[in-house]
Amino acid sequence: MNGSVATDRESTHMRRALDLAERGRGSVSPNPLVGAVVIAASGEVLGEGFHAELGGRHAEVVALEDAAERGSDVAGSAMFVTLEPCAHQGRQPPCAEAILASGVSRVVIASDDPTEKASGRGPGVLRDGGVEVEWSSGADAAAARLLNQPFRKRARTGRPLVVLKSALTIDGRTATAEGDSKWISGDPARELVHRWRSDLDAVAVGIATVLADDALLTARGVGAVRQPTRVVFDSSARLPHDGRLVRTATEAPVIVIAGAAAPPPAVDALTNAGVEVILCPGEGPERIRVALDELGRRDIGSVLLEGGATLAGAFRDAGELDELRLFYAPLLLGGADARPLLGGIGSDRLREAERALAVEWEAVGEDMLARVRIREW
Repeated sequence: MNGSVATDRESTHMRRALDLAERGRGSVSPNPLVGAVVIAASGEVLGEGFHAELGGRHAEVVALEDAAERGSDVAGSAMFVTLEPCAHQGRQPPCAEAILASGVSRVVIASDDPTEKASGRGPGVLRDGGVEVEWSSGADAAAARLLNQPFRKRARTGRPLVVLKSALTIDGRTATAEGDSKWISGDPARELVHRWRSDLDAVAVGIATVLADDALLTARGVGAVRQPTRVVFDSSARLPHDGRLVRTATEAPVIVIAGAAAPPPAVDALTNAGVEVILCPGEGPERIRVALDELGRRDIGSVLLEGGATLAGAFRDAGELDELRLFYAPLLLGGADARPLLGGIGSDRLREAERALAVEWEAVGEDMLARVRIREW
């Protein structure tokens, strides 16, 4: 990236664009969240927009159309946009061309687009057309990158962002030795989890969780625009045909991640029942990586991992835990055999442990939610 940097006094406009971008959450994936505002030299807001739905108009075009509906002349104005404008034809025409045609003279961009088809092209087209291009820095730029972590990871690796969700007692246990975990967290926490399910593309669990709970894994009670794809890691393709997941496979997609040696009759039976079965070679971390590659090819940009310690540990050993959202409840369980958050191989030495990039805490009812960022893309 090059070009001058937007001044701090203008960050209020970019923060508005970031707020607008959030309104598309849960509706635009695998596309990124994008917001835009058009500002006159006087500081007056001429138009606003955000990317509202997959296949719909991009934020820049919506903001320009909003300005036209208000009767605003945008010639000589500045546009603040959270992601660099595209210059390629996709589901929508190139935004860079629309900006050039509008007469906007300056574009301030908060973050780059790391996809090969887009990276740097839009800003280049704008500069070639005589538009001044500037980049945000500091907190606004960081917020714009964090806004689109699923999009950025998939663009760079082909794999979805993985968010591990769990509820723990204050001494770090997810269940008793016998598996009793209902309910560690309170009602507000469980409602928030349903919101996350509606926001993210997929929910993943292991077959043991399904067999124990007959989990439905849908987003309920939050006015979800769409339901997540339900993903079950099930080596032998033994997902019960009379369970709720298979019975609702026509209402929300179900994918089974099975081993390469899964019995063909079991695979065929699930396929005939409307479940997609993906055969993935390897064991543990190797299978996790192959499975995430396959999910990425299916336009799944984010996964909410709700499985137990074995599956979560395999993701950690594979280096594929990007974020943790952990509810700590005011309960002291104890017991040497009570179940931990992570199984797997783990680290032999403390110096080998992964250190979080950032941790944020907030109260959710009687629970404390830790949002732990492991990686940034």
